[in-house]
Amino acid sequence: MRLMIAGGGGFRVPLVYRALCAGPFAGLVDELVLYDVDAARLTAIEAVLRDMPTTGGSVPAVVVSTDLGQALNGTDMVFAAIRPGGTAGRIADERVALDLGLLGQETTGAGGISYALRTIPRMVELAEAMRLHCPDAWLINFTNPAGMVTEALVPVLGRRVIGICDSAGGLVQRAARAAGAPLREGLLDGVGYFGLNHLGWLYRLAPDGPDLLPGLLSDHSALESMEEGRLFGQHTLMHLGCLPNEYLYYYYQTAQATDAIRRQRETRGTSIHQQQSSLYPALIQAPHAFALWDAARRSREEGYLAEARTHGEQRDEEDLAGGGYERVALSVMRALSGGGNSQLILNVPNGPVFSAGGPATAEVAVPGLPADAVVEVPCEVTPDGALPLAQDRPAGPFLTLMQHVKEVERLTIRAVLDGERETAVRAFAAHPLVGSVPLGRQLLEGYEAAFPELGRLWA
Repeated sequence: MRLMIAGGGGFRVPLVYRALCAGPFAGLVDELVLYDVDAARLTAIEAVLRDMPTTGGSVPAVVVSTDLGQALNGTDMVFAAIRPGGTAGRIADERVALDLGLLGQETTGAGGISYALRTIPRMVELAEAMRLHCPDAWLINFTNPAGMVTEALVPVLGRRVIGICDSAGGLVQRAARAAGAPLREGLLDGVGYFGLNHLGWLYRLAPDGPDLLPGLLSDHSALESMEEGRLFGQHTLMHLGCLPNEYLYYYYQTAQATDAIRRQRETRGTSIHQQQSSLYPALIQAPHAFALWDAARRSREEGYLAEARTHGEQRDEEDLAGGGYERVALSVMRALSGGGNSQLILNVPNGPVFSAGGPATAEVAVPGLPADAVVEVPCEVTPDGALPLAQDRPAGPFLTLMQHVKEVERLTIRAVLDGERETAVRAFAAHPLVGSVPLGRQLLEGYEAAFPELGRLWA
């Protein structure tokens, strides 16, 4: 199989390569093509891969390219993890919102809309190039904001585009371990999860019949053993009756999160930009590029969601363990390639649902959202694609928030694809973390100043 990674100079590409060299995914890929518009970043990541310790004879050949058509020709599978504007762009995503007194975060709120406005056009170009050069290939998208970007690509690629994120699956696995019932890989029996990307809730955990979630929520020590339990606190979780995705922290504790970000010496984007600005040139010259990269990876992971850990606590080793988005992506790839069906939490259109060969029991996976809306839910992945599994209807507050954010996502997509500037203003204004037309207009003006290329969308 030939796998192409768009964004092949990305910081986390070595995680994909390492997973392809050993373990359950070894031998899946014969040739790994790294495509990027930045040749220097490709050179740095290629140096890390050359220096990475590998064992066995299943190491894929690595090809690097800055030519999109060349990279796509003959490709069976495409992973996409691009960041138009680079890490410097992330600083602006965060800073423009913060300067207006709003949450400044990469994928949530105003920053996520800004990120989408400049990313969707590039991802549509990739999807259209795939139709030309490798029309039978699958696109596994982890370009953020993953759900919104995936929905924008469905009209081009249909169900051959699947969005992934590791935060929902990680939540489920941590909850199952904390409840004393670890899940078997590739199975989500009895798991109830509904949401959008970075906006979802685990509402049922019943792998062997009885629902273990109420007992977990009432067990203080068990909750303290997992990231989300420490993040939200038992009182909040008991009130909700479920376990939220970690990104819900920005909705449930907006003022606290915003204040914590503002008090930090630098934003997360600034920290990552500074790290990568010095790291990539060093990787090209370093005699031990892999060790240098791996130290930077651990430092970066330790700072993840630091604004939520205001009392100096550190992330547990288990929270830092490998097996993140690269494992989700490769599990999808293996199932699509005929390596056995798998159940994973993915970003896919809300309907039709998977019915295991029998009559469908529901038209959509998440009642209350349109069938063509991309949602994040448990899915059955087969060689025919990823189909969602039917979930319970979300309770009022959960569904209302999902509907609200989904409308923002759709306004953002429409603003890009139809070139409607006022629709972009409406998208910013409608977001529950903004909620004001004047603020929406100020946000768009601020992002247009930071990213002059946005003006071409409305020309």
